Amino acid sequence: MAKNVLVTGGAGFIGSHTSLALLEHGYNVTVIDNLENSKEEAFYRMKELAGDRKDALTFIKGDLRDFATLDKIFAETKFTAVVHFAARKYVNESVEDPLRYYDHNVCGTVNLARAMQKHGVKKLVFSSSCTVYGNPQRVPIDESHPLCAVSPYGRTKIINEDIFRDLHASDKEWRIVLLRYFNPVGAHPSGRIGEDQVKLNNLMPWVQAVALGHRPELAVYGTDYATEDGTCVRDYIHVMDLAEGHVGAVRKTEETEGLGTVAYNLGTGKGTTVLQMVHGFEAASGLKVKTKLVGRRPGDAEAVWAATDTAERELGWKAKLTVKDMCEDQWRWASNNPDGYDTAATAAAR
Repeated sequence: MAKNVLVTGGAGFIGSHTSLALLEHGYNVTVIDNLENSKEEAFYRMKELAGDRKDALTFIKGDLRDFATLDKIFAETKFTAVVHFAARKYVNESVEDPLRYYDHNVCGTVNLARAMQKHGVKKLVFSSSCTVYGNPQRVPIDESHPLCAVSPYGRTKIINEDIFRDLHASDKEWRIVLLRYFNPVGAHPSGRIGEDQVKLNNLMPWVQAVALGHRPELAVYGTDYATEDGTCVRDYIHVMDLAEGHVGAVRKTEETEGLGTVAYNLGTGKGTTVLQMVHGFEAASGLKVKTKLVGRRPGDAEAVWAATDTAERELGWKAKLTVKDMCEDQWRWASNNPDGYDTAATAAAR
């Protein structure tokens, strides 16, 4: 009998790819999303890509801050596990409006945990972030690195991790995996789902926007770092690899008695400079991305990448896709959907 998994925020960038991966591995998936940061069109395309598994995918429009909705969902379906993505995710916005972030990211998590506890669902995979490490004291960053977030967004991730650690301390039946991932990029190889980002906070959506003519240029902050080409180094990971990491984490909660609360880094274990990513996208698209070289931004770390040994050993997972794969898949999504999910008025025809 197929197992049921609830995916919160499952219409978003990482959530949609993970939901598809779970379907492909035989799970039934229920997505709950308030569509604040995502589009319902993503769900329709997920159904399309799911093929003969499409009936195993369900969508519910709902907000985790509404306990009654969660209570009803858990009462109607017996879930094996929950994968929790739902959150606001923009660092700059969190600095400008921290209360909004604590409301969505923390209050929503408390409600979800209450509903899970009430209905006896005690297996959870949480979408955390490398932002919990702050500016790294050492690289590669392993899971024992001190936690020190430098934004309200990052602090909500630490608070949520602490909530789950406390929850397990109070009830040893809980099995919780905290996935701290680095810089997700790329898209589904079909080009049908990808990152539909309205706010351009991350590198690759900016690169994509400049290539498509939506923005005049890309600002590259800092060209005098002690790196191969003077620009910052980050650990970019393909969203498809990331999705498989979540499947491995769900299996870990199912198979490991006494798991407790365990954190794993999901990254490639190697760094790529900003300009290397830009040039990779240019090669994939055949387009020139106009860049403007400017000074360093305060607080930017020179180099950040993950130590991935623990995840590889304990989850049986390893990132496989290359920077070339990331850029080619990102361009396929961008070129087919220059305005994201609003490119074609498909929803109006449904």
